[in-house]
Amino acid sequence: METTAVLLKGPKDLALDVLQITPPSDGDLVIEVNHSGISTGTEKLFWSGAMPPFPGMGFPLVPGYESMGEVIEAPMGSMYKAGDTVFVPGANCYEGAFGLFGGASRTLVSNEDRVTKVDSGFGAEGALLALAATARHAMAGPGKAVPDLIVGHGVLGRLLARLTLAAGAPAPTVWEIDPARRTGAIGYDVIAPEDDPRRNYKSIYDASGSTAVLGDLIGRIARGGEIVLAGFYTDAISFAFPPAFMKEARFRVAAEWNRDDLIATRALVESGALSLGGLITHSAHSADAPAAYEQAFSDPECLKMMLNWRDAT
Repeated sequence: METTAVLLKGPKDLALDVLQITPPSDGDLVIEVNHSGISTGTEKLFWSGAMPPFPGMGFPLVPGYESMGEVIEAPMGSMYKAGDTVFVPGANCYEGAFGLFGGASRTLVSNEDRVTKVDSGFGAEGALLALAATARHAMAGPGKAVPDLIVGHGVLGRLLARLTLAAGAPAPTVWEIDPARRTGAIGYDVIAPEDDPRRNYKSIYDASGSTAVLGDLIGRIARGGEIVLAGFYTDAISFAFPPAFMKEARFRVAAEWNRDDLIATRALVESGALSLGGLITHSAHSADAPAAYEQAFSDPECLKMMLNWRDAT
């Protein structure tokens, strides 16, 4: 079996290539991908060469963990059947290439335990379920508070704000330094950090991935307040101790989503409590993947770039 896939051979060395894929074994599905999203977090770090050592890392690699497609082959007795629409968080099914995360491909082989059946009406927005589940994982669970300040109005920041409102909590404030990204808010305010006088936030979620903002955030929390690191950080995280000491600051690192998060997020979307609308700002044919990746990582007006694989061979 072979497939057309995005192949990253090294930093900024990206192209479409034809790869051999491993045949399906027991419990595996063969999936034809229709759409795959480009992550401006981890994928950008791999593309730029800035990613620190990471489990499973190596070149060449197939990126992508936001894929939406259709089952074309399922084993006997499977809970899935040909024609089912599924979300796939990537796959490791390539000969001679790392599957990290392996979703940017026309055809995938993945164990059925990793995929999630979704409504075909989701369309390309179904590929956003991974990011939505990431936001949900940061917020949901014992001892976790919803944010009253979110730093960054990219896709993750918008999903955190939407989930806060869906939980029935007061509308959060969102900081965004780029004026072009202060639009698109529904039910909450997006402002420049310098325009915010408040210094008693109980729960601040950073979705910017910037370590430089941490000192300011410590000065913005109430005593005993929490700062949640919800982005992905390449630089060592440091801060002045005295201000954090005076505030009795708490810090929490939000890890990646799990299957329970994905199922709960899908239910929120299907019920209408959480909208994924307005987050995909750009799309490109898979044949134009090199230019699409570069635009996704360099154009501040590009919140989410989606590759369309429908006409790929």
